[in-house]
Amino acid sequence: MPPDSSPPITLGRQWIIECYQCDRVILDSPEELEPILIEAALSAGATVTGSKFNQYEPQGVSGVVFILESHFTIHTWPEYGYAGVDIFSCGKSVDVGMAIPVLKDSLKAEEVVLVAELDRGLVDESGNMRLESPLTSGTKPS
Repeated sequence: MPPDSSPPITLGRQWIIECYQCDRVILDSPEELEPILIEAALSAGATVTGSKFNQYEPQGVSGVVFILESHFTIHTWPEYGYAGVDIFSCGKSVDVGMAIPVLKDSLKAEEVVLVAELDRGLVDESGNMRLESPLTSGTKPS
């Protein structure tokens, strides 16, 4: 029997975003980053349910905004003017394209790049999980 060629159902979608040449003071301030990430989530149509941010020594911040659909995260390296943002959504209502301008403007970034969009949790028509990675085209770790 030939392998199932129908497109899989996805349980979620993940976006990986790189923010370059950002304001270094903002990148080192959880108090400034938290409302920025909340605004980005709301702009994308997400439903914010909470947040948690952590300051590191000597510098840098990691934070998560919990959304009903999953989460927005940010990790910063102020010394490089860099922030990595990951967005995961289990629903279809989040429009990441609306969050990117908020990130660019609020972080005062010279450049924001959507590096990857990944389908996560692939399920076939029978309801079985498909054992493949969105990055490695089906290879599994040994």
